[in-house]
Amino acid sequence: MHYHPRLHVVLYEPEIPQNTGNIGRTCVATGAKLWLVRPLGFRMDDHHLRRAALDYWNHLEWQAVDNWQSLATELPTNRVWFFSKSADQLYTSIRFRTGDALVFGSETRGLPESFLAERAQWTLRIPTRPPVRSLNLASVVAAGIFEAVRQIHDDERRSGESAANVDM
Repeated sequence: MHYHPRLHVVLYEPEIPQNTGNIGRTCVATGAKLWLVRPLGFRMDDHHLRRAALDYWNHLEWQAVDNWQSLATELPTNRVWFFSKSADQLYTSIRFRTGDALVFGSETRGLPESFLAERAQWTLRIPTRPPVRSLNLASVVAAGIFEAVRQIHDDERRSGESAANVDM
């Protein structure tokens, strides 16, 4: 049986293994595939990564690629949403679909500004109030994934499609 993920979650140059481990666990829980764009700030055998993912890592569908160009070639969707604190559009203002990709930048740098400027209509933000400058990457990814899964599940229920893989 070929695996068709509900979503694709892309971490662009992640730095902290515990965040990646927690995000991996969330991907397993929601049927999302995790994509890691190198360079990574840790080794894939890092014990912090494995500890954060606990015993879920062996259930995770994931793939690492060398750069954005490699990802663009291999990612099986053209609906790609970029998360950034500088975006104008709220992540709850669009309709996510099965197979969409959600892209998140590194913990300290986010996504490159030049990269985002070319994709402004596909860039989303999660609202925060001052004085908070940023949220933890694993928290942002979880918010994005669960909003997308909620919308997809609602659409499936409305259309009468089977939601057998989602118990939410």
